[in-house]
Amino acid sequence: MKADDIKNALAKAKGQGKKRNFSQRIDLIVNFKELDLKKPENQLDFFTALPNNAGKEKKIAGFVDQELLEEAKGNLEFYITADNFKQYASDKKKAKNVAGSYDYFVAQANIMRDVAGSFGRILGSRGKMPNPKAGMVIPPKGALGPIVSRLKKTVHVKVKSAPTFSAAVGSEKQTDDEITMNILSLYDQIVQHLPNEETNVKSVFIKTTMGAPVRLV
Repeated sequence: MKADDIKNALAKAKGQGKKRNFSQRIDLIVNFKELDLKKPENQLDFFTALPNNAGKEKKIAGFVDQELLEEAKGNLEFYITADNFKQYASDKKKAKNVAGSYDYFVAQANIMRDVAGSFGRILGSRGKMPNPKAGMVIPPKGALGPIVSRLKKTVHVKVKSAPTFSAAVGSEKQTDDEITMNILSLYDQIVQHLPNEETNVKSVFIKTTMGAPVRLV
């Protein structure tokens, strides 16, 4: 996949249909072939940070205790302290509202057991439990700033049953260079995680929110 081909496809995608009164999202769609997803080793489940924001920054919330409280105040859109876990554990509607309002959750490492006990069922069913592999579980003396900055640009690539994946890679208000960098980065990561790399790629499209798909591969 070449940058010039992506930019040409972007021009086609953006030029379709009538002008909208909002900035449309740009999505990347990857379809797979010869990928037996019944075998766990062929399934994809990883996080990757894009070079630029994917049109809209992810919203990050967290679970902290006193050690990370000041960091949370300065870096998170929302946080819950350990001494308030019980009120959410006893109020499922309140907990579900929080789970649905944020893209990723970080957690202080030494309270993860309490996080799992109070929020595990609700966050787990949404695939939003703080993931150590994605750097979402932070030591009590850790710095939240760099982690939050990275998570705002992070995409969760998950292919478990259907042989297809799609994700936002930008918006019309971003430059073609920014979107192209995001597409190249995300596609490269997906290919690297496939058992037979590009041999497992059937087709690749990009599309705007309201537009028709434009084929890249």
